Amino acid sequence: MRVLAAMSGGVDSAVAAARLVDAGHEVTGVHLALARNPELFRSGSRGCCSLADTNDARRAADVLGIPFYVWDFSEQFADDVVADFVAEYAAGRTPNPCLRCNEKIKFAALLERGIGLGFDAVATGHYARLQRHGDSVSLYRAAEQAKDQSYVLGVLSAAQLGRCEFPLGEVTAKAELRAEAAERGLLVADKPDSHDICFIPTGDTAGFLNDRLGQRTGDIVDENGDVLGAHLGHHQFTVGQRHGLHLSVPAGDGRPRYVVGVDPVANTVTVGPKGSLAVRTIRGIRPTWTEQPIAGSWRGLVQVRAHGEPMPATIEAADGTVTVVLDTPAFGIAPGQAAVCYDGERVVGAATIEATNS
Repeated sequence: MRVLAAMSGGVDSAVAAARLVDAGHEVTGVHLALARNPELFRSGSRGCCSLADTNDARRAADVLGIPFYVWDFSEQFADDVVADFVAEYAAGRTPNPCLRCNEKIKFAALLERGIGLGFDAVATGHYARLQRHGDSVSLYRAAEQAKDQSYVLGVLSAAQLGRCEFPLGEVTAKAELRAEAAERGLLVADKPDSHDICFIPTGDTAGFLNDRLGQRTGDIVDENGDVLGAHLGHHQFTVGQRHGLHLSVPAGDGRPRYVVGVDPVANTVTVGPKGSLAVRTIRGIRPTWTEQPIAGSWRGLVQVRAHGEPMPATIEAADGTVTVVLDTPAFGIAPGQAAVCYDGERVVGAATIEATNS
């Protein structure tokens, strides 16, 4: 099988490519250049897509003895991921850019180009498992729950998953993977994992958004509408946020207050006690399904953050929406996040959270 191995310059994707070579596949490595003006180096575990990452990926491919290319997807990444990220915050929502990147870049644009060039599949270093049944395929959580990345793959379609390979799905410990990389002579064996948002290597999301959306003074109010403080732009806040509120009026009971609502039109941020963050019902839009489209009601699990706890729920899909009723309340669920639905360990699909209700 001809496999296009996406190589980020990290240890996971390097070992994934190596395992494909061991399995006898015809492997070609490709590094995606996503930054229009890449930094020379990344800062520790922050960001990715630096020139150093490109060189690390190239050296790993050389060790494996496979062809290697760099493909420039920076324009599409800027349009489909970065611009979407900014627009969602401007609209008062909290997006997940990794999910959008998987949907639009790694498993859409990359896969489309790879198939056009005659490749049979695209492989990545994601921690997730695929089970094939004839012509069908199912997506499952990784064997190592702490590293599981099935959440950010929940937006993929059956057709896309049918062309995917995840060689690290059965890995049970990252230390073992690093040891394997060292044994193979891969210099990235001890390279730190990347965290945070790759296109904000400083970690200053508020500053990044300020540069693109500007600053506009608005009120921070309580649930009665009383003004408690001021802010420089609603895009600096997300539902569930506790720190950085700088309230001038303390709570009467002395307890912490949290962001419970963001109004982009009025440019106001509403704060309240933790109890006001309780959510029992989630309404999702733009559903995607990893296998066949689903309609009707069923019992399952729902996860709303990449490393969040799966929550038992009753799930109903109808008319292009997904309604989730949680067995017990969850806290701090923000519109714009993804609700990924599971049947046990199996990923069923995902939807973008439009609204929540207590």
